This record gives sequence, structure tokens and C-alpha cells, in this order.
Amino acid sequence: MEISFRGFLRTLREHDELLEIFKPVDLRNITSLVPQSEKALLFTNVRGYSMPVVSGLLQSRNRLALAMGVDYRGIEEKLRSAMDHPIKPRIVKRAPVKDVIVTKNKVDLYQLPVPIFSLMDGGPMITGAVIIAEDPEYGMNAGMYRLMLKEKNVTGIDIVTPNNLRRYAERALQKKKPLPISISIGAHPYEMVAATFKAALGSNELGYAGGLRGQPLRLAAGETIPVPCIADAEIVLEGEIPPEGWVHPEGPFCEVSRLMGGLHLNPRVKIKAIMHRKDAIYYALHMPWENIWMSAPIYEAAALRVLREAGVTATAINVTPGGCCHWHIVAAIKKQPGDGKNAIMALLSIADIKHVIVTDDDIDIFDPVDLEWAVATRVQADRDVVIVPNARSKPLDPSLPPTDGIPTTAKMGIDATIPENVPRERYKRIIYVNEGKAKLKDYLGAAAKVDEKKAKAVGEGDVDAAAQKILEALSKSHRFFAEILALFRSEEFGRIARAIGWLHQNGKITQDGEGRYQLVAGGFGRELSRTA
Repeated sequence: MEISFRGFLRTLREHDELLEIFKPVDLRNITSLVPQSEKALLFTNVRGYSMPVVSGLLQSRNRLALAMGVDYRGIEEKLRSAMDHPIKPRIVKRAPVKDVIVTKNKVDLYQLPVPIFSLMDGGPMITGAVIIAEDPEYGMNAGMYRLMLKEKNVTGIDIVTPNNLRRYAERALQKKKPLPISISIGAHPYEMVAATFKAALGSNELGYAGGLRGQPLRLAAGETIPVPCIADAEIVLEGEIPPEGWVHPEGPFCEVSRLMGGLHLNPRVKIKAIMHRKDAIYYALHMPWENIWMSAPIYEAAALRVLREAGVTATAINVTPGGCCHWHIVAAIKKQPGDGKNAIMALLSIADIKHVIVTDDDIDIFDPVDLEWAVATRVQADRDVVIVPNARSKPLDPSLPPTDGIPTTAKMGIDATIPENVPRERYKRIIYVNEGKAKLKDYLGAAAKVDEKKAKAVGEGDVDAAAQKILEALSKSHRFFAEILALFRSEEFGRIARAIGWLHQNGKITQDGEGRYQLVAGGFGRELSRTA
């Protein structure tokens, strides 16, 4: 299947994950309709616009897995392989996105169906664009940043947070030159996930997109700027960030924190060209959940990488949606002495990560009850809580005091592994008798008629014979009560219980240090009788 935005939409249709809305819809209603649907929504009839709008494409783990072509748990491995084996993009001559090219005074952003998301938004926001820029020294860079429509050919761009595009814009500003950028809307999720990754300065994230594809990403040369765009995108804007600096108000906007962000001072983008397919579909990446789910596997990949470098074996990573898939990581590890603390320090080194919990590999870190149980039963705060003050922070954290500079935060790690100086025997889990064997479905339905006389006799009978069998078994090894029951499945529960009780009453058996039954010295070797 074609690896493109349209190819992904076909995949969603085939898996019944895309719902088409044919009735006319007002653009102001789209963002409130998307969260009400369990499927992605394609609005084919948006009042006042010729383009359809699609949203909610990545708003679930299942749809993200379909986008990546693997089970959700396999996304991290695929992303890591793409990072280890990037494939450089290539320039092609034929680009579907160039079916229609509008330049100069014909540029009109208001012809695009760009929605407004929340009540306090500063204006319509472009949210799902892959932005490509180039620097003479560091080369090509790709990222995802929001753009607020300000005028028919002007947007704001949110690069207030330290990132590579901000670095490029700062370097261009120092030279008093504009920074050309291409803005590709409606790219395959491979490109969006790769662009979301925070790569080192000088690394081209589009090589990771090629690694995910297994083939080079097709780029098209710019029409009005010397920067390429994604050839198979639905829409591309070409523009420049003027050398004006961070002086223009931009925002507010609903952020990944699931809260309203504030008004920021940011650069502007002057749009020089709009290109699109002749039957283009506008993609409105829905905030915050589409953005959040896309970030999770990226942080997971980073977590596994730093743990490997720290020599810690991880068995599971959970970048939690409650932490907005940006601030919290839970890791289960195969622990060696000291690994809990080493894992904490490694994970807290990841940019933006604020809180970390590390558990043993017997904990299901995707089950909040199991995770809380580990914290409740394995943590002593003065020993197992690590706090790192004054670490660099993401400005979106609402708990931070306002600052004009780069904010700092306190990072915290909780070592919820079994302490080295505590016996592991204290942490034996409850396992119910015949757990996994006794099936509720076998006991549903109408009951057979019960023989009352026979029912009253359950547990009575030849207790002497049962006691003799139990003594013989215990002469070979110590056994828990349930293990004795398992040896004599044909015997009624009550008969075995009576026999064990009689043996205990008569000083024939006792329990060892772990609770298993064992023979008392001299308690086996002569015939037993309850009347003796």
C-alpha cells in the first residue's frame, strides 16, 4: 500500500477506524465533535470551504499502531531500528502536492479550513504540520510546531521553547536574515512521529522517517524558497521567519498539559506560497490527545536507550497519558543491587521528564492499582525518593512560577523495587487455589438437583485412610494445605480437612517455618486409628 497520508486513511477505513460525516458542519463545531467519537472523523462537507477536514487520526493507541504498521508495544522497537538505520530523503521531480500552486498576492490562508480549538484560543491554529528548515552548518531539520493564523499571508509560530528550529531562527536573526521554512500539512504519521523526536542538533529527523518507511522519504524542491517540502503531503505552505525576533504576541492555545497555555511572544511567518493537491484534505491534528499519543513511543525509545547505556535491563516502559506522555515514565526492570537508583538517574536525564517510578519486573506497570501497590509496599521515602533540584524544564508546566528565562524544575524519582536488605519472601503474591483452572463459565446455568443426605455426608467417611495417605505424602516432602488437596483430587475437601485437623490434634504433624505441613518426629510408622 502507498505510504502516504491517503494510504493511512485507507488503512483506517479498512479497519473500521474512520467515520465519514456527510452532513454540512460548521468549522467551529469540529473540535468538539472529535472527542465524542471512538473513530477518526472525516468531514466531507465543511460549510464555506471546498476542502474536507479530517481529525482524530492518532487519538488512540490502536490507530497509532495501525499508522506504524506494528502492534502498539512494537512501535518503540520499530522507531529504535529507524533511528539506528536512518535512510536519507531524496528529491523528486513529480510532486502531487504541486497540483495547485498559489503565490504572491493570491496567497490567502483563510481559504484553508483551519479550525479554532478552544474558547480562549488566539485564533485558528495549524496543528498537524511538519516544518522543515535548513541551516548552513547544521543542515536540514524537521519538527512539529503550531502556527496561528494572523493575516491572510501571516502566521505566528510557537518556538518559545528551546528546540532546534528556535536555534536556526536565532542564528538567522544574528545575521539579520530571514529563515525559510516549508510547512507540510497532511503527511504520513511516519513523518509526524519522526519530526516530533527531539534529535541532536545536526541530525535530520527525516532520515528517521525513511527508516520507518524502509525507503527514502520523497521531498520536492521549493517553489519560492530554497527549502524542500514533503512531496506527498496534502498541503504545503512556503514561508520565511523574518529577522524580527520574539516580539509578536501568539496564543493562547490548548496545550499538551490539557490546560490552556498563555500568551507568548514569538516570531511571525510570512507565507509566500500555498501548494496543494487538486482534491486536498485538510488535517486538523486534535489537541491534546493526538499530540500526546504521538509522543509516547518517542519517550519510550529514549527511556530504553538511556537504561541500556546505564546497564539496566528494562522489561517494560510506560509513558503515562496521565503525565501527558511528556512528564512521567514508569519502568519495570530486572533488578541487580543499585539498579533502582541508577535507572532513576538515567530516566530523569531525558528532556522534559519530571517524575519517574522504577519497579521490579513482577509489577504490571500498565495497571495503576498494581503500580500503587508497589509504591505502598516497597518504598521508604527517606531511602527511596530521589529529588534533583534546578533541572531544565518544559515551560508548559503550570506548577512553575513565571519567568522571563528558561524555567527550571525539581525532578523526582521513586525507587519502588524490593529493597536489597529486605527478604524477598515478604513479597510472595497471593495465588488462589486452582487459579486459572476453575472456570466460572462451567458453573453457570441451572443447577442439578441436590441429594440432601449425600450433601450432609460430604467430608465424613474414612478419615483414617485419608490421614494415612497424608502421612505417607509428608514423609517424602513438606507440603502446603493446597498441595495436599492437589494430591488427593478424588477426595472431598472436607474429608482432607478433617484428616489434617485430626493429625494436628494428635501431634502427628506440624508446620515448618514457611507454613508447610511436616511430620513430627516419630509421627509416622504405626497404624492410625481415631479410636486408638
